[in-house]
Amino acid sequence: MGHERVLVVEDEEGMREFLKILLGKERYEVAACECGKDAIEKFKEESFHVVITDVKMPGMNGIEVLSAIKEIDPQVPVIIMTGHASMETAIDAVNKGAFAYLLKQARNEEIKQMVKKAIEVRSLKKENRFLKQELKKSFTKRPIIGKSEKFRQVLSLVDKVAVTDSTILIFGESGTGKELIAREIHHKSSRLDGQFVSINCGALPETLLESELFGHVRGSFTGAVRDKEGLFTVAKGGTFFLDEVGETSPAIQVKLLRVLQEREIIPVGGIKPIKVDVRLIAATNSDLEQDVETGKFRADLFYRLNVIPIHIPPLRERKDDIPLLVEHFLNAYCKTSDNPVKTVSPEAFEVLLRYDWPGNVRELENVLERAVILQEGEGITAADIPEKLRYVTNGKRGSVVATSNLTLEELEKEYLLKILEETGWRKKRAADILGINASTLYRKLQRYSCDKTVGEQVESAKDNS
Repeated sequence: MGHERVLVVEDEEGMREFLKILLGKERYEVAACECGKDAIEKFKEESFHVVITDVKMPGMNGIEVLSAIKEIDPQVPVIIMTGHASMETAIDAVNKGAFAYLLKQARNEEIKQMVKKAIEVRSLKKENRFLKQELKKSFTKRPIIGKSEKFRQVLSLVDKVAVTDSTILIFGESGTGKELIAREIHHKSSRLDGQFVSINCGALPETLLESELFGHVRGSFTGAVRDKEGLFTVAKGGTFFLDEVGETSPAIQVKLLRVLQEREIIPVGGIKPIKVDVRLIAATNSDLEQDVETGKFRADLFYRLNVIPIHIPPLRERKDDIPLLVEHFLNAYCKTSDNPVKTVSPEAFEVLLRYDWPGNVRELENVLERAVILQEGEGITAADIPEKLRYVTNGKRGSVVATSNLTLEELEKEYLLKILEETGWRKKRAADILGINASTLYRKLQRYSCDKTVGEQVESAKDNS
């Protein structure tokens, strides 16, 4: 001992001095305050291993001191002392997180043993959290696969930023694994005991997204029959991942800025701010700097989010990782379907390596899942790879290269229509092949005026043929 610090909160001078002397002889460093308010201020400024507080004190009582301490640091054990035993007070103290409840008439040895036990338990909890953190650093539910130089640089940056609490903005095309990287950061951070909460900002309409993010109070809109916690509150102490943050409306962006600046939210229909404690990781597949220039995205929010940028390379720039990814997905899907592990022929590998993978890792995974399910032999050949991958020139679909005089938007529109036709205008399936969210596909179709009537015309033509 000799380095453990104890904070005593006691309004009676005699008892305060007694505890200082008793614990000082045990070589604890003891600080004492005569009121709860002073104790909380001191606790904010200094570090303590244990807090001992009286229950009945003028101003802030011991239960209030306990609650305030737990708000600041939930791991610090708080021992409640009182001169008058009360079962109701004892139960209340335990429910609020007190480590122990002692009478002031307790023997000296009992007080010393209780403080010693509190310090030991705190030390064990700290060691347990450390071991859990180390374990999660080496294991995640879904492993991150990649050894290419560009991807190793991403993983190296992840290791550096995970130990901080800084806001992170992940850039990457759809299907590159932005959420996987965000989860890796969470698992390697000091917040790993908290929840990892994620939401796709482009998948919900503005009113629903606002309610999901910040919560709402009863009666704030039709259907709000009770108060609802927002996901920022649910993620307290953990990490909140905002995917497709560039799809948020100006009103939502203002509220997100408040979260980053003030660390608080106001529920829909509410007037009282609620403090939040989350690490924010945002992601985008669009050019936010361009959106800032055009006024679509707030400049102040962009700079608040872009504290530490992480750029995930598309699969076409890390083709060295394709063999590893193929092996991983084949093993996973063969195991799930109770099939023997498939091999991939050299010709099939040639197709996979030649293709540019606009849908990135997600598209590769879908292709391999399809091959495992439909192929009945032991090996996957080039014939088992979807036709759209086989007919490529220098990584591009032949039909697209032939129309090189088109603009980028015209090329994209033609490609979308081609995939929709191949899938019979099944939009969810088309979105999976393209490696984008269904909501993103719908927005692109609206932008190019490729509405439902076009699909109906295609279906009608098929029916009449």
